[in-house]
Amino acid sequence: MSANDRTEVAILGRPECLELLSQVAVGRVGASIDALPVILPVHFALFGDAVLFRTIPGTKLDAATIGAVVAFQADAYDSVSVTGWSVLLQGIASEVNDEWGEGRAGSVSIRAWLSAHQASHLVRVEATNVSGRRFRIAGKGSGKDLPDAVQ
Repeated sequence: MSANDRTEVAILGRPECLELLSQVAVGRVGASIDALPVILPVHFALFGDAVLFRTIPGTKLDAATIGAVVAFQADAYDSVSVTGWSVLLQGIASEVNDEWGEGRAGSVSIRAWLSAHQASHLVRVEATNVSGRRFRIAGKGSGKDLPDAVQ
């Protein structure tokens, strides 16, 4: 591999990671179901430092995430500038089922795969650990999005 084929990577701070998460609507939740890792796509919204998504009552995802430590990941890639980013969040998932929380968090718009009636359980993942990377294929595109790139 030549030097021009390597990917340049910049480590992102928590504020930038949360800002990037606020710009996309689909991410992936990683949980353990029956002691096996499962990664499932979800529509989500950022609410403060937490990720919110809806799920169907009784699903394995619902059972695996309520009170469990989960991983959440979202990313984006621009083929024109050959840049992208990836953010990983880890935290405890819990159902938003109190009146105050449901009223505040429920006001956040979250697109859904299914109707809101079907996907009636609102899940919050508190951002305990947040990390992210911005990347660009070296020698390709503009480097302006990677101010502190490290190889």
